[in-house]
Amino acid sequence: MQKQAHQHLKTLNEALDQLAKCTLPVDTRGALLTARQRLQQFERSLEDDSGEQDSLAAVYTVAQSLGATLDLDEVLNNVMDAVIELMGAERGFLMLIEGGTDQLSLRAARNIAQETLDADDMEVSRTVIQSVVAGGEGVVTTDAQTDPRFAAQESVVFYNLRSVLCAPLKVRGRIIGVIYVDNRAKSGIFGKDDLELLSVFAAQAAVAIENARLYTQTDQALAARVKELETLSQIDHDLAARLDFEHVLGLAREWATRGTGGLESWVFLSGEDVNTLMLADGPRTGITPPHARGVAPHLGKPHPQVLSSPDGGNVHLIASLSQAGKTMGALVISHEKGFSEESIQFIQRLASRAATSIANNRLYQAVEQANRAKSQFLAIVTHELRIPLTSIKGYTDLILGGSAGAEVTELQEQFLGVIRKNVNRMADLIADLADISRIERGILKLDVEDISLLKCLQETLDSLRHKIEERNQTLVVKKADIPPVETDPKRVIQILTNLVSNAWKYTPDGGMITISVIEHQDTVRINVQDTGIGISPGDQAKLFSQFFRSEDQAVRDQNGWGLGLSVTKQLVEMLGGEIGFESQLGEGSTFWFTLPVAVSPNGRANANG
Repeated sequence: MQKQAHQHLKTLNEALDQLAKCTLPVDTRGALLTARQRLQQFERSLEDDSGEQDSLAAVYTVAQSLGATLDLDEVLNNVMDAVIELMGAERGFLMLIEGGTDQLSLRAARNIAQETLDADDMEVSRTVIQSVVAGGEGVVTTDAQTDPRFAAQESVVFYNLRSVLCAPLKVRGRIIGVIYVDNRAKSGIFGKDDLELLSVFAAQAAVAIENARLYTQTDQALAARVKELETLSQIDHDLAARLDFEHVLGLAREWATRGTGGLESWVFLSGEDVNTLMLADGPRTGITPPHARGVAPHLGKPHPQVLSSPDGGNVHLIASLSQAGKTMGALVISHEKGFSEESIQFIQRLASRAATSIANNRLYQAVEQANRAKSQFLAIVTHELRIPLTSIKGYTDLILGGSAGAEVTELQEQFLGVIRKNVNRMADLIADLADISRIERGILKLDVEDISLLKCLQETLDSLRHKIEERNQTLVVKKADIPPVETDPKRVIQILTNLVSNAWKYTPDGGMITISVIEHQDTVRINVQDTGIGISPGDQAKLFSQFFRSEDQAVRDQNGWGLGLSVTKQLVEMLGGEIGFESQLGEGSTFWFTLPVAVSPNGRANANG
């Protein structure tokens, strides 16, 4: 439409020019002059409307471009470049009010070439800016040097400021900053129309800036939270890496100091009385630690307590070490100035993790102490029982052999047989207890060598064959050509004896026991299969536990202490093998274990000997 109007105006102007060349009456010439003047006024009006529409179109285009990014710095620079181009300014500045303060900070400074200004070119009129912030309305001056509002200001005079335009950035009625543009060389660059146009643009720019700022704050908060979670995950890993009490205390102090930027930290632990604290870990020289009496009143508080020194010294942060509702001490950090809210929250989370780790370490130490006491008790008991049992067994054998002088009657021989049988049972129990004690104390000696497993198996079966035959059980041995194994022959015979004895005990008369020996990868596997009573699913989970015996009457009818399988499992694992079983109640069981194949110096298995 505007293009057609300009074309018509051009045609009319050309016609009027042709008429002006003709000889016309005075009245006609006057009318022609009036028409030309009106035509020129209309043309100027059309150009003004076009300029206003162009400006609004520019504001709309720039507003669209501002929404294309949520990077705050990029948005701020885009705003300033757009304002400078739109206003025809020499340079421009954008200042934002920082959260929680009334202070303006310079966030963008650009020139007409879309370059960031140097520090020397950042001279602005603080008076103009403060008046905009205080009044909430934009300011325009065509020449600040002569404007009575600003001419007396040192910054205006010193920086030779002339054309100045400044508008507030508002979001929901709240001023978040200002846009400031100027031209130090020329006067009269800006007018009221420019201020109105800048105000329209500032409203759009303020929304874009606020969105970018909120996005940046959210992104930063999320990044900080992710970093904190990574740190807490690392703390959990470090605290759980070693069950070492002193190590845990040192780690807690190290993370506390690092996480808060503190000077030093200490761990206080309570005794029987929760209010009686002792310094458990931390420097005792250099920075003076807080006194335990000053820490004790703050124990059990749900949140860390910040204590300022009355003499202006270091600030202390006290966090209770509590776990499952029980307070066990405090973590104390010293700082030269103070602690941020983020540091306080971090210490609260750290204290919770440290308390759990300390509690776990205390439980572990208690269990270790109990285990040591048990092992020591077993060692004493086995030693003290072995002496009288040896005497009982010796004298029983002497009497049965007729060495006591008097002839042994049939009834006496029967009684002495019962004594011998039970002495042997007690001797087996003492041997198992002694093995458990040595294993738990780590002093069980293994004499490892390359041996023939088949020889160990044959020796075991020779010692048990008469018992198997007494119950009319069938023994089947399936053996292949297998390589030597690297193991302790004495302990292998003990393992085989325990497994074959169990198969013999829990297989009914006339049943079958099958033993197979096969090579499996780098191990030799021994299976002991029976057609006995089997094991219920409930008992299978407890089978290798010490002193466990099933409530099944068929099991209770057999002699035993519930130690054989526990000792067997520990011995197999000490020899570098694995042990397991498969069983169905009423259908029998198969116990198996593996031992490593012996390897020659050149890395290949030795031939079977």
